[in-house]
Amino acid sequence: MTIALNPANTLPEDGTRGCLIGRAWVPGPCPGPSPVVIRGDDVFDISQQAATVAGLLELENPGDVIRQTKGRHIGSLCELLANGGDAPDPARPYLLSPIDLQVIKAAGVTFVDSMLERVIEEQAAGDGELASGLRARIYDLTGPDLRAVKPGSERAAALKQLLIERGLWSQYLEVGIGPDAEIFTKAPVLASVGSGAAIGIHPHSSWNNPEPEVVLLVNSRGRIQGATLGNDVNLRDFEGRSALLLSKAKDNNASCAIGPFIRLFDDSFTLDHVRNCEVELTVQGEEGFQLHGLSAMSAISRDPEELVRQTLNASHQYPDGFALFLGTLFAPTQDRDRPGAGFTHRPGDIVTIGTPMLGALRNRVTTSDQAPPWTFGLRALFDNLSRRRLL
Repeated sequence: MTIALNPANTLPEDGTRGCLIGRAWVPGPCPGPSPVVIRGDDVFDISQQAATVAGLLELENPGDVIRQTKGRHIGSLCELLANGGDAPDPARPYLLSPIDLQVIKAAGVTFVDSMLERVIEEQAAGDGELASGLRARIYDLTGPDLRAVKPGSERAAALKQLLIERGLWSQYLEVGIGPDAEIFTKAPVLASVGSGAAIGIHPHSSWNNPEPEVVLLVNSRGRIQGATLGNDVNLRDFEGRSALLLSKAKDNNASCAIGPFIRLFDDSFTLDHVRNCEVELTVQGEEGFQLHGLSAMSAISRDPEELVRQTLNASHQYPDGFALFLGTLFAPTQDRDRPGAGFTHRPGDIVTIGTPMLGALRNRVTTSDQAPPWTFGLRALFDNLSRRRLL
């Protein structure tokens, strides 16, 4: 299966009404990545005003600067989207992940429902066959309505104690309903892939899933400048064997997808839109399998601003800003191969993550050793910017 990107299946429902920025590979005598802005049907290179997206988001009002900047026309949005995928033509422009120098952070276990799925993973020691029975046992204890459980509250402490007393203690209880959020580094700087690109699953994983999430873009001063979508690709078997394998479960080649664009906050799009949005997920397999899921941000246990404060504070700074995955309510339990086995990816799956105000992020699943290798790092970026006289 292939992915055919176009404005109709990529843009937000209100088109380009909002301020949409991103990054594109721009060909020429000295080709390289540039920040771009989408205006109507066209894409404009604004690297003369800001050499990096991180630099653009450090401005006090990046939207105002963009509106006052003409930029250099590099092609239509249709053309750039059509030249996406695993092997774009480098002689023509194409879209990249919309972030560059930002550290890629993620908040884990930010929904109580997904916290219980982590407990199940751990209790099952990464064995998907055991998960179904454990899930029923835990929900018999907790009941179905967990949205009102606020981390750090008396009710949260009581729930934690109940699970411990029933032999279901887990370190996920502490970060899920305790006072301190789990904030981890999802991927290295510049390692994320954009819409249309392959996403990588470790070849030794037999239980894994997509994690559809909203991603906030935060500058070095802690100001939230906008949002986009992300797929925090997760290996449930690796993390279930041991929480100390989190880095192996989360950080593999092409295991972090972000895009399609960053929508800056303005009168048409605010943090309240993020708080109330619903993130939809569809997985379409080559054999005809389909999985549909929904993550309602209104059910999040910790407010996005709290998660930002727990990421950047007096104890930890990010001089180039950061991208912050907010977590997901979605944890797939639908059986794919046989009853009780739950869901796991197969190579060739098409994963679509979308929400009306941010558009849709689309990727094809492969294994991380078969995905295009990551070769363009920080040294390559700075060498390129220097040759293009953008530093």
